[in-house]
Amino acid sequence: MSQTISHHAGLIYTMVIISAADGRMTDAELKTMGEIVQKFPIFNDFSTDRLVTVAEECGEILAAEGGLDAVLGLIKESIPDKLRETAYAVAVEVATADEKLAQEELRILEFLRDILSIERLHAGAIERSARARHMTL
Repeated sequence: MSQTISHHAGLIYTMVIISAADGRMTDAELKTMGEIVQKFPIFNDFSTDRLVTVAEECGEILAAEGGLDAVLGLIKESIPDKLRETAYAVAVEVATADEKLAQEELRILEFLRDILSIERLHAGAIERSARARHMTL
């Protein structure tokens, strides 16, 4: 792959593809993306002003033929082993932000588990934790 991106961009691309998976990005998902970039320690050295630009770059790649495969490849290459569970966690956070998971989102989560080599037990723990955080009566 000729293009490379930073680990920050890789994490943002991960959030964008899960949010866009069902064909729409909800306000809850967009808000969650912003909160993650503001609050997660991995983004301490990332300018939050760049979030929209990086997300738009991802959208441009997704819009091209073979875009999803290209973005998944960029994510795989940009996320170091130490951040793979973090990448999966941010995807799950965004996916559960609107309290419903579309089939397309589940499919993207499956792709992410595969490319990030997330063990099934670890993925289940991350998913359950996110569900618990977003639960309402």
